[in-house]
Amino acid sequence: MKKLTGSFRYTQWDPWLIISQIISVQCILYLTLGFLLVVLGSLVGDTRTLDHIFEYHEIQVRDTGGRIVISAFVINSLLGSVVLWYIVERTKQCMDFSSTWHLIHLVICWFYNGQFPTTFSWWILNVACATIMCVCAEFFCLRTELAAIPLSLGPKTDL
Repeated sequence: MKKLTGSFRYTQWDPWLIISQIISVQCILYLTLGFLLVVLGSLVGDTRTLDHIFEYHEIQVRDTGGRIVISAFVINSLLGSVVLWYIVERTKQCMDFSSTWHLIHLVICWFYNGQFPTTFSWWILNVACATIMCVCAEFFCLRTELAAIPLSLGPKTDL
């Protein structure tokens, strides 16, 4: 049985909802990141592989390919904030889901490379992207949560 507290949402803990939200956010963000890398790579005539997503040595500012990867990650974090706004819909949970996405990305990169990411640029980029995603998603969710709630559904009547 769900409890209704002082807010307008139910507060019962639903692990299946949380797991499905995590999987949805993870899949959507990897799809958009891959799409961004393909689009940005085609603009400069460069081919993209999974290495550009998971290989932490690809993140550097010395050449155009590295800057494309950095740009794709930053744009993806902005798109990720919109994804969190639609899927999570809660200001309090934006930091949790943003951190979860980046933590899972860290684990995948660790296994993909066979060693823990040690480059400074990888860490700076991921901390910056997590911050951008979290702050923007909180802004969007907060605006939605603070929107005026209509009190009457029928036509106006003057008394």
